Amino acid sequence: MTVTARPVESTGAPSHPPGRHRRHRPWHLAGLAGALAATVLLVVLPQAGPTTSADEPGRLRTVAEVWPAAEITEVSANLADGPAYSPVLFLDGATSVGTAPSPDGTALRLVVRAADGSVRELRRLPLGATPQFGGFTTDGGTLAWSESVADEDGRGRTEMWAAGLADDAEPRRLTTDTGDVVFFNSQYDMVINEGSLYWVAVAPGTEPATELRSVPLAGGEVTVRTDPGAWALSRWPTMVSAGSGETGPIRIRDLVERRITDVPAGPTELVTCGPTWCRVLVLAADGPGRIDLMRPDGTDRRRIGDGTVTASTIDVAVLDRFEVLSLSSAPTSLANSQQLIVYDLQRDEAVVVSDDVGMVLCRGGVLWWSVGDDSSASWQVLDLRSLTD
Repeated sequence: MTVTARPVESTGAPSHPPGRHRRHRPWHLAGLAGALAATVLLVVLPQAGPTTSADEPGRLRTVAEVWPAAEITEVSANLADGPAYSPVLFLDGATSVGTAPSPDGTALRLVVRAADGSVRELRRLPLGATPQFGGFTTDGGTLAWSESVADEDGRGRTEMWAAGLADDAEPRRLTTDTGDVVFFNSQYDMVINEGSLYWVAVAPGTEPATELRSVPLAGGEVTVRTDPGAWALSRWPTMVSAGSGETGPIRIRDLVERRITDVPAGPTELVTCGPTWCRVLVLAADGPGRIDLMRPDGTDRRRIGDGTVTASTIDVAVLDRFEVLSLSSAPTSLANSQQLIVYDLQRDEAVVVSDDVGMVLCRGGVLWWSVGDDSSASWQVLDLRSLTD
């Protein structure tokens, strides 16, 4: 069984586990607007133009040209026992966490795959229960994730789990008291801080409200804090508005200092923010017009140019430096027609990572993407943390 590369997936719309009832329509309208801001971007290059090849003016430079020491590694799209492998988190440039069906096709497995291809199976869930593993996060020593299944009547349940990465101890269930969990396809959907796991859930009631839930990694009671409005977790200790300027003010909440920052946005701007950078989609009369990046207070605003490039992740400015972009109109192969680009804010330059790309993911500073067709598919991996000047 081989993996079939699909178009770049980058949705900011909140997702619920199977069988979950979506109670708050305003929440989901906000999520749809966030998805628009994340996936229908016309990203512009600086008016003066990016740094290009001296030999071919107008051509963007490649990773190899800008960072000669950078290494792009390759991971097989199949496990040794046959089924297709989908990485969901890279612990380093070669060791990953991912999912794969069992060889008999009856279960979905969660595994840790080492650089040599060896596999440690963490969990398996029956495929008949519509299983989902999600929210992957790690503090370096512990891996945490969510597990969701649906019963025969479509009622879903979600549990939080964790496992040590330095030993072969059995994974442990942290809690079944998860609330109405919502994920945004962000690397911060779940966050570990000071020995506790955090996530957000939709609060009950008729008005939009968000529960920030946490449970100790060592086990214990779940703590719940409720705030009005729709919020998503970001890099600790911040939460950000789970929407865009189209659905109300964009805000950033500091959970430690209990401070809220209002992000300036015009009436024709859709804004998606992290704690240090915001992505601004400026709408024109006939649709998206351009994309800017700016600080949450509106300073250091820069146009990235014009073209038909889409953001590949909901997270803004990975490592506070790289915007991960995909050019869907690249004249490459029919099977995988995406060109993968990173925009380096430090250099103010767009750099080509790879052509003929299918799926694109980025978490924890590691970027990976699928290439090839059914007969020769693989995953390629670039640790953005290694790109130093």
